[in-house]
Amino acid sequence: MPARRSILAAALPSTRPAANGHRPASASAALALLDAGNRRYAACHPVHPHSDLGRRRAVAVTQHPFACVLGCVDSRVPPELVFDQGLGDLLTIRTAGAVLDEAVLASVQFAVAELRVPLVLVLGHERCGAVSAVVEAVRTARPLPGHLAYVQRALTPAVYAARRHSGDWVDNAVRESALQARRRLVAEPELAASVRVAAGRFDLDTGRVRLIG
Repeated sequence: MPARRSILAAALPSTRPAANGHRPASASAALALLDAGNRRYAACHPVHPHSDLGRRRAVAVTQHPFACVLGCVDSRVPPELVFDQGLGDLLTIRTAGAVLDEAVLASVQFAVAELRVPLVLVLGHERCGAVSAVVEAVRTARPLPGHLAYVQRALTPAVYAARRHSGDWVDNAVRESALQARRRLVAEPELAASVRVAAGRFDLDTGRVRLIG
């Protein structure tokens, strides 16, 4: 099973929310802000930064997010809440199972090339319904219906790779899927030299995010 470590372990020591109009310049500093916000969220002490009228007016004319988060559509995993961030802080992309497609790749490219984010985080999560459905489809050899077949095709390699690990098949597949998405993004020539790509897993029970891989 891939090793886990705290985001903070790889980050700079500053953990205060970025001031309006300013953002961390490095991926390590961005990770530090994400980790600090996630710790506040997990402890039920969010500060909801950058949500006042001044911030709303400021981002109405320009945006400078400090990270791009590719996550799942699951209603329990909204990145702005999970990381206790506000308006203009995160560029978020959400698909079932955090599946990559051309629109997602274009969105990440936009975040990196146009908005100059220093960090892209692929965020899987505990008890992912999309991954669970694909695991069950593979287990029973019954394909998923309609457009869910696309999600099944995208996640099946991770589901099979997860069989190599002991423990819960679904949770291992969540990790494998996030890592495979990370490797795909790192291999993109438009992204490789411009941004750090990380992968993480959100624990629904504790509220904490841990880096994987």
